[in-house]
Amino acid sequence: MPPTRRPLLAAAAAGVALAVATLAPQAQAAPPGDKDVTAVLFEWRFDSVAAACTDTLGPAGYGYVQVSPPQEHIQGPQWWTSYQPVSYKIAGRLGDRAAFKAMVDTCHAAGVKVVADSVINHMAAADGTGTGGSSYTKYGYPGIYSGADMDDCRATISNYQDKSNVQNCELVQLADLDTGEDYVRGRIAGYLNDLLSLGVDGFRIDAAKHMPAADLANIKSRLSNPGVYWKQEAIYGAGEAVSPSEYLGNGDVQEFRYARDLKRVFQNENLAYLKNFGEAWGHMASGQSAVFVDNHDTERGGDTLSYKDGSAYTLASVFMLAWPYGSPDVHSGYEWTDKDAGPPNGGSVSACYADGWKCQHAWREISSMVGFRNAARGEGVTNWWDNGGDQIAFGRGAKAYLAVNHEGSALTRTFQTSLPAGDYCDVQSGRTVTVGSSGQFTATLGAGTAVALHVGARTCTGSGVPVTSGASFAVNATTTLGENIYVTGDQSALGNWSPAGALKLDPASYPVWKLDVTLPAGTAFAYKYLRKDAAGNVTWESGANRTATVPADGKVTLADTWRG
Repeated sequence: MPPTRRPLLAAAAAGVALAVATLAPQAQAAPPGDKDVTAVLFEWRFDSVAAACTDTLGPAGYGYVQVSPPQEHIQGPQWWTSYQPVSYKIAGRLGDRAAFKAMVDTCHAAGVKVVADSVINHMAAADGTGTGGSSYTKYGYPGIYSGADMDDCRATISNYQDKSNVQNCELVQLADLDTGEDYVRGRIAGYLNDLLSLGVDGFRIDAAKHMPAADLANIKSRLSNPGVYWKQEAIYGAGEAVSPSEYLGNGDVQEFRYARDLKRVFQNENLAYLKNFGEAWGHMASGQSAVFVDNHDTERGGDTLSYKDGSAYTLASVFMLAWPYGSPDVHSGYEWTDKDAGPPNGGSVSACYADGWKCQHAWREISSMVGFRNAARGEGVTNWWDNGGDQIAFGRGAKAYLAVNHEGSALTRTFQTSLPAGDYCDVQSGRTVTVGSSGQFTATLGAGTAVALHVGARTCTGSGVPVTSGASFAVNATTTLGENIYVTGDQSALGNWSPAGALKLDPASYPVWKLDVTLPAGTAFAYKYLRKDAAGNVTWESGANRTATVPADGKVTLADTWRG
């Protein structure tokens, strides 16, 4: 049986300033299409999104990219300024109309559709000049809305048990549009139709919970494509007057319970409970649920996992992409130290893993699972196994198989699959795994790691796993706040033994730090790990220099432990 659900606190809508049988439920067709994974490039400039579509999203098999709100908004460096509209011009800090159109066209050319985060519940909360030069006052937005277009309640929402209060009063003091008015509905539909004319393929409706479902249905009916993909943000709160299920008639709805439950299970309970995860846990129907491990609100609020949770976060993302429930969003944001922190460099991403950009969509453990999900589409869960704790494995018919070790020690086991016999690429590690004639394979999973096989990756070449020659570093090293782990060695690509030139490893699978480095085939090299604290002080690991040799084909995979 799934663990007992616990009452959940009422929450304000996100995106302002604040998803015991051996067989799990069968996968259902998800509305977005054959490729149903969306990369949410939160607060990325449109030119950076375009580059990501070409370089990473298209090749990995992502079906969609979700971009942050494109309309003109209030000025300021905080992320939430994007969620305070001033006008419906495409003139936000992330790029102008031409940049937006170029991004859509580039993403389409890469095989990636575009979802626009759409803020239509409210307008800005104060007075000033917007990012596109428009002057405004609260309740006065020249050329678009006046006070007569706002709901009569001019007080902040105070009672989530009162539907009228939730849907007619002001969310964190933002001017609440009266979406029951014909004029307001027409202006909103006009904005969304403008985005459709630029090639947008779908909308994420911010703060949907704060608008009656009938109002949204009317607005959607006015679109040039009334059947366009429609994903609504409606946060579940126990005992609240507004239920997310009210919005299912309009399209998909984000299932916040999915993400909350994943956090609780990965942090405090047993992965074995996940054998029937989804509708059996009280979640909405799979075919209309948009799911995620975290988003820009929940990572800051702490009610879901985030990049700060190391391997638990990574493995939860791996599980989500392998499990046949809902349509997954992969959040890709940036490092933050406070809830208001805006995007580095105004949203310009010159390179992943630089300037604080986390690029979760490109992490090998996550991006490789997009192809896994695409290959397994339509297959239910088979061959479930668990140890009663935090080690699980399951197949997706004869198409794919995943094993997860969320415990503190290695797992060596022979796993039973329904895969055809032969060689497969473990897309998590880039290693070859052989499945025997009986469907079995034997593997060792280190602590906090997974093995993922699917029929679309019979060899690691062309599987979405980097296979250029070089070294795949992995070192188990615990750190304190402000410390990071680096590697250097006797090659220029490794910094030539210079601490200043050392390469920072990625803590996504903490306490295991990882990095792939390109080196010529056949290169024999020496290396060593070091740590740097926030002040830049360097501590080398003890012992002799480590050595390794790049094979003639592929990478040498290193599994080290920090020597204190």
